[in-house]
Amino acid sequence: MRIAIIIITTTIVCHSCKDKTPDKTITIGHALPGMAEITANKNTKETTIILQIDGEWALFEASSIDALDAMQSPLTKGNSGSKMPHRITIPTPEKKYYRLVTPKETFTFSERQLPMAGGYNFRDLGGFPTRDGRHVKWGKLFRSDDLHHLTEDDLHYLSSIPVTSVVDFRGPNEIANAPDKLPASIRHADKLSIEPGNVLSLVSFSELDPVQLDSLMTQIYVHLVTEPAFIDRYRTFFHFLQDSTRTPLLFHCSAGKDRTGTAAALILYALGVDEAVIMNDYLASNHYLGDKYAKELAQNPSLKSVLTVKREFLQAAIDRIKQDHGTVENFLVKELNVDIPRFKELFLY
Repeated sequence: MRIAIIIITTTIVCHSCKDKTPDKTITIGHALPGMAEITANKNTKETTIILQIDGEWALFEASSIDALDAMQSPLTKGNSGSKMPHRITIPTPEKKYYRLVTPKETFTFSERQLPMAGGYNFRDLGGFPTRDGRHVKWGKLFRSDDLHHLTEDDLHYLSSIPVTSVVDFRGPNEIANAPDKLPASIRHADKLSIEPGNVLSLVSFSELDPVQLDSLMTQIYVHLVTEPAFIDRYRTFFHFLQDSTRTPLLFHCSAGKDRTGTAAALILYALGVDEAVIMNDYLASNHYLGDKYAKELAQNPSLKSVLTVKREFLQAAIDRIKQDHGTVENFLVKELNVDIPRFKELFLY
């Protein structure tokens, strides 16, 4: 029997989107544990990098990875006698990429969370390591929550990447209530609605207890990877991803955690990222969406299952894929028509 599927829409939670958000969003580069921290101001886009390196180092900056590869002169360099923090502030309103060079190692990194004054769960999927020792390319794939409250500075920042395609997984009502604001760089804007047959109101499902909500959310995730209509949307999505003229590409829904979270997980599986890393990226939505849904959670703590993500939700979808197809790769290749070698060529260093 088909279940009623809940998709959180902007009509339910949009009032929190207008609240003042913290100026700072901090992300730590996955390749730089304990060595570098990058901080971006959501409003001014000013970037601060804190280095803790013992010895000689040089930091390069560019607006693209290709430009970074061609750089001859560093932005700054130093030779620290101890691991004392070295702070570098860069007043830039645009997306930048950085390369830290030491005598022993070289790291390329950027901010994981995009500094959007009008958004929360905006992330670059770059930098994740794969099982074969490669890394996901920075500046090619972006996941986010809704784009309705983006500021002009936010749109300029996205144009600087430049994001050329947007894929919207929201349903028609969600789109009508909170239409996307798109940067001038966009050439393709596609709606691939992953929408339930029954969208319940906040009042309807607030009557369910936490255990029932957990069970329902788990079933939702299973439906995301078993319903033919939903699989068809993800199939089209991966068709777009494999078209090099459509990247850099940003994909989103309302919260950027369920439909978008599943899409991001499938992308990282296709690229050979370790399952533990994929799960950690999925769970990171709880951190990034903390401010967005703080009021709703304070007023309705029983809705935690709906307004956050839990390991068992995504795991249920992955387990069902493996049950039905043997491996996630089989699902990607046979159901979503992903050319794995080409996919890796497009999105891995």
